Amino acid sequence: MLPILAEIPGRVDLAVLIVPATFAVDTFKQCVRKGVRGVILISAGFKEVGEEGAKMEQALSALAKKHRIPLIGPNCLGVINTDSKTQMNASFGRVMPQAGRMAFLSQSGALCTAVLDYAKAANIGFSKFVSMGNKADTSELELLQYLADDPQTDVILMYLEDLAHPREMIQLCRKISGDRVSGKPILAIKSGRTLEGAQAASSHTGSLAGSDEVYTAVFAQGGILRVNSVAELFDYAKAFSVRKLPRNNQVAIVTNAGGPGIMTTDACVKYGLEMAPISAKAKTQLRKVLPPTANLNNPIDVIGDAQHDRYEAALKVVSKESHIGSVIVILTPQAMTDIEEIAEVIGKMATQTRKPVLACFMGVVDVSKGIRVLEKWKVPHYSFPESAAKTLSAMANYTAWVGRPRTKYKKFRVQKAKAQRILRAALRRKQKHLTDVEAFSILEAYGFPLLKSQLAKTPRAAGQVAEKLGYPVVLKINSPDILHKVDVGGVALKIESKVAVEKSAAQLLATVKRRVPKARIRGITVQQMAQPGREVILGFKRMEKFGPILMFGLGGTYVEVVKDVTFRIAPIRKLGAYNMIHSIRAYPILKGIRGQKPADLKAIEASLERLSQLSIECPQIQELDINPMVAYPRGAGCTVLDARILL
Repeated sequence: MLPILAEIPGRVDLAVLIVPATFAVDTFKQCVRKGVRGVILISAGFKEVGEEGAKMEQALSALAKKHRIPLIGPNCLGVINTDSKTQMNASFGRVMPQAGRMAFLSQSGALCTAVLDYAKAANIGFSKFVSMGNKADTSELELLQYLADDPQTDVILMYLEDLAHPREMIQLCRKISGDRVSGKPILAIKSGRTLEGAQAASSHTGSLAGSDEVYTAVFAQGGILRVNSVAELFDYAKAFSVRKLPRNNQVAIVTNAGGPGIMTTDACVKYGLEMAPISAKAKTQLRKVLPPTANLNNPIDVIGDAQHDRYEAALKVVSKESHIGSVIVILTPQAMTDIEEIAEVIGKMATQTRKPVLACFMGVVDVSKGIRVLEKWKVPHYSFPESAAKTLSAMANYTAWVGRPRTKYKKFRVQKAKAQRILRAALRRKQKHLTDVEAFSILEAYGFPLLKSQLAKTPRAAGQVAEKLGYPVVLKINSPDILHKVDVGGVALKIESKVAVEKSAAQLLATVKRRVPKARIRGITVQQMAQPGREVILGFKRMEKFGPILMFGLGGTYVEVVKDVTFRIAPIRKLGAYNMIHSIRAYPILKGIRGQKPADLKAIEASLERLSQLSIECPQIQELDINPMVAYPRGAGCTVLDARILL
């Protein structure tokens, strides 16, 4: 064994370092002197163990960047390349996986060993297998850039614990997975279900944006399919690797058992698929080849004593139905079932149709030979119908995403300079948040629809303002020290006369002074009372690495309890605004129920696009809530009722 790298004769392209952590920096310096072109550092003992380890990792990162030597690790399993021209296993995995069309990237080395073992048993192959470890230098971003152009890779799988460059990764993933012809699906598990700092948030948007839904929405925005387990990851991967996508979400089921057929139907509907109708022509053809007891509707039941000829006949008919996007074939082993022959039929039919065909052979021992036949034909197979249905749903969703209309970012003509003057002045006064008057002025500068309002210094002045605005009116305390006005009795609603305004204003001032004696009170904001409508919330929170994250949902007092919200990373396109509105559970309320007219969704979309522009152009704002905004019937617009802005 050579004591130092310099004594190795000739050029070294790749160095695999397995040394104690305390020797890692010096060993990397040897790589620099030797002219090594790439380093894999498998050793552990760095930032994952504490401060001293973190310092050594920072030193390694600095060396790698300074000398432009790509470093994978530390604290990783290593790298495997199954390309026949390379056949490199630079890892401490026990086995060399078989070649395949899927690449796997993982932050967890321990998970990698389990995945390799699972893949061997499931007859799954890989093109590339990379354990990233602590990502001191090379992250998922650089590896994705490489895999985007890798001719051996059709599908990319990832296990992530954090994101090194989320905004850049999302843009890259949109390019990798979004091409209608050559797109590569990206499937990812993201562990760590909450973000730091959610508990400390002051706004509705801040507290809700600390949830795991942010990552789910951001992944969707980048065209990344998020999965919940390793089993689900490979369920999806098996189907995507065949490189056949359903043209729509209509599915046909062929089964030899009624119960499993019903189970599969329930699962398909649950996951958003539609049961494709069977045409009259197809039913006529099925009657000629199936027994009288067969069910000719979807699911098509070829009956328990069916052998391969019935399956073949049914699949031939289904494959010719142009409106059917995909097929699930169910088999339960009966005494007369010729399992291997049926698997052969399914395999041959799968190669002859452009529709994805998924098989569900229910059982373990009796169906094992049939499963091996399906694997020979590269037919994705599942033990239970729910897995097949969920996989097809993911494929249909990906098809819809790839085929989505491409829209552009809209830039509104706004008074940016006015907004910046307000923000700079507030920061000079060391305000932590804006008053409602200041917040409304910012929104006005960006073209949001607002109710008429005016600041009054005294109760008598409030009465005079109300007379000018018209009744009914709302009164709100105006103070740079009070964020949640309702909590301190700082709001009075639906006031109908000048006398009532003056009386309510005096009571409001007294109540707030009693409850928050040290608060600086600038007066009372008198605002028009809005007409009733459907209340929504929109806002954003500026998050480390991600930048501004936009939120939209059903608004009002209980928004943090109901949590019916969705997120997108700013800036958003027109389609992004549309998808935010349509993806909340309460969308049917906005669409109109029980005779209600639809809300003005175009006006809400425009407000989301304006908010996106504001979030990019006003970096001084940490969090912003518009809650509620009232949406009126189609064509009548919407109005901001209240807003809060944190700096």
